[in-house]
Amino acid sequence: MLATLIVLLHATLAVLGAGHALVFKRDSRSALGWIGMCVVFPVAGPVLYFLFGVNRVHTRAQRMIRDAPFRLGVGYERGEYGSRRSVVATDSVAPKWRVLARVSGALTRRPLVNGNRVEPLHNGEAAYPAMLEAIDQARERVFLSTYIFETNASGRWFIDALANAERRGVDVRVLIDGVGELYALPWAGQLLRERGVRTERFMRPSLWPPRLDINLRNHRKILVVDGETAFIGGMNIGDRHLLGAGATRNPVIDLHFRLGGPVVNQIETVFAEDWRFVTGEVLEPTPMDGREPEGPSVCRAFTDGPNEDLDTMALVLNGAVSSATDRVDIMTPYFIPPPALIAAMQTAALRGVHVRVLLPARSNLRFVDWATRNMLGELLAFGVDIRYQPAPFVHSKLFVIDRHYAIIGSANIDPRSLRLNFELATEIFCDATAGLLADHCDRVAARSTAVLQSEVDERPLATRVRDSACWLFSPYL
Repeated sequence: MLATLIVLLHATLAVLGAGHALVFKRDSRSALGWIGMCVVFPVAGPVLYFLFGVNRVHTRAQRMIRDAPFRLGVGYERGEYGSRRSVVATDSVAPKWRVLARVSGALTRRPLVNGNRVEPLHNGEAAYPAMLEAIDQARERVFLSTYIFETNASGRWFIDALANAERRGVDVRVLIDGVGELYALPWAGQLLRERGVRTERFMRPSLWPPRLDINLRNHRKILVVDGETAFIGGMNIGDRHLLGAGATRNPVIDLHFRLGGPVVNQIETVFAEDWRFVTGEVLEPTPMDGREPEGPSVCRAFTDGPNEDLDTMALVLNGAVSSATDRVDIMTPYFIPPPALIAAMQTAALRGVHVRVLLPARSNLRFVDWATRNMLGELLAFGVDIRYQPAPFVHSKLFVIDRHYAIIGSANIDPRSLRLNFELATEIFCDATAGLLADHCDRVAARSTAVLQSEVDERPLATRVRDSACWLFSPYL
């Protein structure tokens, strides 16, 4: 009787899981893989699919996920393309860049804003003191969102600064990803609450009420102080980002950014949207009326995620590469681009554009490195310049076109960032700022090692099999 019940249970779950994957998945490899798992692995396969394979969240719907814990129905894995056809003004950028500005404006539905300052901050030695100083000088509000919040020395500095600001009467709110917080003990959220700081967790998995969206993480890193200064980029909070005194055994090189100007309001709005999603509480962004310009950059913040914003980052990247006439610089810790972006890079290289990709020689995720190496030959064959940066692990994310256009933020160029994570990016139209970032890419490239086609072609059979197997599962990495 028990065996019969298990067979019936598996048959029911397998039909539901495989049918859902068949109808709603857009990537054929992903659909086929999940269908196979649902059918072959009794009960466990369908359960894993519902935990990790249902990648769609309606963040702008009237009903939040927390109000419908048993919700299983989702729409197709696509964004709200119909609402992205509105025309956004592009007069603030040079004529050469207006087509790209129109594409990104239609996708992001946010206006370009003038008069912004963008300052690169290298590693924790530069970023953390600037962020802590901003918190210490806060007068009205501090909004912080991060994926990983460690509770080592660096994390304790932030906890103390946030608690002190709260004691001064500043409105302090902290949003930590529900899975990222688990990287360190004791949990940062617990320590912050003990100090009186309002802290919430983004989609933390729980058995009751059921919340099983384990695969969908908030990867955004945001600090906004008084609506005047914002910090964004790829840097989490922890000692791992220190390279000098206090460095860990395996330090991480990273690049963060301090921004001032009207774009701060857009970044603050993103935090407010996330806060509302988690708590249901509405936060009004700080008014920007009467603010003087702070810099030369024309900017626009935009979001990407497994919700209505799905595919925004991928489409903006495709449009930018297609607009390049001289050079494309891509720096990313994880590089498994979608086929459309590979084609755009290949076409750009054929047009004579210098397409350069700067990757870490060894990341913290070896299986991603192996999957990456399996597809590098597709780019090398078209003349794309791919280089490995020496240790320590470089976690920086940069995208620069023709020394004028740049994208900064939290997103990597891999399926997790482009399909599963909630990400924040800011595009920049500015010769001075983009030129500074392009110069940084030049310095990094000068000390990096070029990848040769022969290295990829002459891999031993066992290595090829391993790399290919990891690449096969890249939609789930």
